[in-house]
Amino acid sequence: MATASDFRPEDCNCLSLRQATRHVTQFYDRFLMPAGLRTTQFSILSKLQRMGPTSINALAEAMVMDRTTLGRNIQPLDRECLIAVRQGRTDRRSKELHVTDKGAALLEDATKARAEAQARFEAIFGGERSSNLRALLRAVTASEFGPMAEGRPDATLEEG
Repeated sequence: MATASDFRPEDCNCLSLRQATRHVTQFYDRFLMPAGLRTTQFSILSKLQRMGPTSINALAEAMVMDRTTLGRNIQPLDRECLIAVRQGRTDRRSKELHVTDKGAALLEDATKARAEAQARFEAIFGGERSSNLRALLRAVTASEFGPMAEGRPDATLEEG
């Protein structure tokens, strides 16, 4: 069994992913800054626009975020009137998130900045490597790590 002294940060998948994510997020944030959005806000607006009016729970699931984190991230979008929280259409007790006209207009402007960031990323990292990276990351996202959340760390080993 591994001990704390055996731990090498460069061998940790989670640490490597988080470092890469922070690095890329900071890169995209620089492009989105003039539009007044951060990468996470852009992603939320973009996903919500594609999905249409939806609940926080459904959006959180689609974004692979926990509901509390998404709730904190939508507060500035709501405060700036980029999204609206309205009564649910099918269940009046529920709440739905909607992109406002102001949010859609800002998203359109920010999409140009995001496209520029995407083009620069691919110019630096390479188009084929970027495509392969996205495919690999989608595979990670689709992997079944769910049992870990249920407190069964060995459950995922059964499939390996």
